[in-house]
Amino acid sequence: MPAEKFYITTAISYPNGRPHIGHAYELIATDALARFQRLDGKDVFFLTGTDEHGIKMLQTARKEGISPRELADRNSAEFRRMATLVNSSNDDFIRTTEPRHYASSQAIWKAMAANGDIYKGGYAGWYSVRDEAYYGENETEVRADGMRYGPQGTPVEWVEEESYFFRLSAYQERLLAFYEAHPDFIGPPERRNEVVSFVKSGLND
Repeated sequence: MPAEKFYITTAISYPNGRPHIGHAYELIATDALARFQRLDGKDVFFLTGTDEHGIKMLQTARKEGISPRELADRNSAEFRRMATLVNSSNDDFIRTTEPRHYASSQAIWKAMAANGDIYKGGYAGWYSVRDEAYYGENETEVRADGMRYGPQGTPVEWVEEESYFFRLSAYQERLLAFYEAHPDFIGPPERRNEVVSFVKSGLND
């Protein structure tokens, strides 16, 4: 009988800077779990890597007077070196600038588009470059310096743009049915209840 498969990944880190202790902590903790699952007889695939796209990469590269690709190549190598230094047992190291990532991303996008899950619309909101997240008005505050900040304490700016949306709202009932049929899919129980409550409140695209 084939071993049960177990997939685990770290966050795919932004290499707009060199790795720090937080990155090492995450990698070591993920590695410990991967090793435990292997000892438990599971067929483990452990992934880590770097996400080399985004505004943060562009801004940092401009500050340093180099191209985003040069920045990515330099710092991604540092993340790979960190994995070696902490003796990580990861099975693969992915870079989002690799042709295999392009091909996989395009295949997933085309499948979602063919299924009607993607559409173009407009979006506006308070955006944090550092967090790469939009926040609602009620999640931000204007401080004494006159600038508006998000819940993480990072500056936000008003952004209006044309965007592609994933039709997440169409999956609400299917997700709830899945959670009901697989009660151990999310753990611990209090987190499961939190997720179920969130989904029941209504999903936005």
